[in-house]
Amino acid sequence: MTTDSDKNVGNKKVTRNLLFVVVAMFGFGFALVPLYDTFCSLTGLNGKTDGEAYSGSVMQVDDTRNIRVEFVTSLNETMPWEFKPMQDQVIVNPGKATKVLFYVKNKTDKDMIGQAIPSVSPGLAASYFKKTECFCFTQQTLKAGEEKEMPVVFIVDPSIDEDVHEITLSYTFFIKPGSEDALLAKGI
Repeated sequence: MTTDSDKNVGNKKVTRNLLFVVVAMFGFGFALVPLYDTFCSLTGLNGKTDGEAYSGSVMQVDDTRNIRVEFVTSLNETMPWEFKPMQDQVIVNPGKATKVLFYVKNKTDKDMIGQAIPSVSPGLAASYFKKTECFCFTQQTLKAGEEKEMPVVFIVDPSIDEDVHEITLSYTFFIKPGSEDALLAKGI
């Protein structure tokens, strides 16, 4: 037969264990993003590209190889812009700088600020995809109804694996959080 004091001790033990689980889950969730970033940088997965312009040494062009680079664009569901590549793909020689253009239009009657986030697939190719100029390095402000062409200049490093014949560069445009409020506060 169980007494009330035995039940209280059991309840306290269960409560303590559940609290430990909650704290451990919170800690794991907090640490997940840096762990994921470290994992991706070590394995080359996730296709993250550098967030700044490549300024390394000039590369030897490999005229014996061709790599097809495809371009894919998308908008965050709340982004009321039009965004597309001016050409769907290009054939490049590793080591040779290539310039492509992207078209963007603000389809609203308000000035807006957006940020493009790039990704490269296959993910292992991301470290060999060097951008020397990219609209993704900075936030883009478009006035109401404004449209423009934005350049990307890139080089595929010749030391990329011989088995890579195709790379996809994709961009997703996001509205800058709070940009609508900031622009409204400035009277824009």
